[in-house]
Amino acid sequence: MYQLITRDGRAKRGRFHTVHGVIETPVFMNVGTAAAIKGAVSTDDLQQIKTQVELSNTYHLHVRPGDEVIKKLGGLHKFMVWDKPILTDSGGFQVFSLAGLRKIKEEGVYFNSHIDGRKIFMGPEESMQIQSNLASTIAMAFDECPSSVTTREYIQNSVDRTTRWLARCKTEMARLNELPETINKKQMLFGINQGGIYEDIRIEHAKQIAQMNLDGYAVGGLAVGESHEDMYHILDAVVPHLPVEKPTYLMGVGTPANILEAVDRGVDFFDCVYPSRNGRHGHVYTNHGKMNLFNARFELDESPIEEGCQCPACKSYSRAYIRHLLKAKEMLGMRLCVLHNLYFYNTMMEEIREAIEAGEYQSYKKQKLAGVLGEK
Repeated sequence: MYQLITRDGRAKRGRFHTVHGVIETPVFMNVGTAAAIKGAVSTDDLQQIKTQVELSNTYHLHVRPGDEVIKKLGGLHKFMVWDKPILTDSGGFQVFSLAGLRKIKEEGVYFNSHIDGRKIFMGPEESMQIQSNLASTIAMAFDECPSSVTTREYIQNSVDRTTRWLARCKTEMARLNELPETINKKQMLFGINQGGIYEDIRIEHAKQIAQMNLDGYAVGGLAVGESHEDMYHILDAVVPHLPVEKPTYLMGVGTPANILEAVDRGVDFFDCVYPSRNGRHGHVYTNHGKMNLFNARFELDESPIEEGCQCPACKSYSRAYIRHLLKAKEMLGMRLCVLHNLYFYNTMMEEIREAIEAGEYQSYKKQKLAGVLGEK
């Protein structure tokens, strides 16, 4: 159940009640594709750095170790020793990214595993069954994420099919949640709005799926090559047509600036690989811009990544030491950078929630953008 606490303009401050605990929104979900955050980050670490929701990938866990294996081991929460909410994406984006290995039909998608080449079929029912085996808190509907540069006709047909698939997902999830052997009988379902950068297709699709009384609604296909301006324009057009009393999730986005802008347009949920991926390459976020710790000027720098930061890296280690670790290819260097970046994101979301509650979001956004957009 989603509780809208207050609004500041279009920015929403909410509270989402789930079987695995309460999610304070807006929230950034920390991406652990294969049931772990890349960069040697443990679930104990996630508790320390203020993570509310962990996100794992349906396709990757289906391929390895197998969703049936995870079900036998008690579900994803038990498997990875995490007691807070988990969102699993549906596998739809992997279908998009495996363009050369797939065939899309009405019943679902036929494709080859990127690991061993074996043939896999995934449709709405299969995606729901896999996610039910994983026993995540929130399951995502199976959709197609069409390329932003394909034709209008293709996108319209794709969106129509995604709507039909969503109805099948809803029916199958209701069935699975009634089965005695299902681990999480209160698994929630979010639908996904698609439509490329065609405003009218997006709006019509948003209206259609809003009628389906789902637990939440995502806007997909907006981190696949279009400009930031296009993304913000589509959010301006689409979000007002999604139910305000349900959470809105912008998939795969983004930079701190993207998040600040999207919150201003009514988005509650975010996920992105940027903080962990950039951290593994020595790029760290601060309130004064992004830093590349490989730079020679940090060789003798005894200050933390960011003064005053309470993350495990900044509380104990200097820029000079972390730079040395990165140069020496010691895993600890990557780990510390990832922890710092995730802590930075999670703390920014805390600040966003406080600013909305105080009715000061516009001034907070302006000040934060002035800092994070700098390059150090």
